[in-house]
Amino acid sequence: MKKTLIVAAFLAAFCTLAHAGDSAETWEKTCAKCHGPDGKGDTKMGKKLDIKDLTDTKFQESLTDDQAFKAVKEGVKDSEGKVKMKPAEGLSDDDIKGMIAYVRKFKK
Repeated sequence: MKKTLIVAAFLAAFCTLAHAGDSAETWEKTCAKCHGPDGKGDTKMGKKLDIKDLTDTKFQESLTDDQAFKAVKEGVKDSEGKVKMKPAEGLSDDDIKGMIAYVRKFKK
């Protein structure tokens, strides 16, 4: 019984770490070009699009997980309907939830 619990705990920890690693890799491939590796949006494209600083505590507190999920899943448009951020392609709902958890770690 103890071995089963130890193995289950190890697998759960491994899966959590693997998912966190996947989120970091996805961030680098999909998001960092505009948002920057640190989420500050201090990139050429980030400045052009006036991207929010994801390390800003007030911004993070104002952004709900549901809003973040919708932004990743459906993309973001400005007030004139122009696309600011395309929807992320090839990400499952669980992948998106992992990305949100990853972004939450940027908060100061």
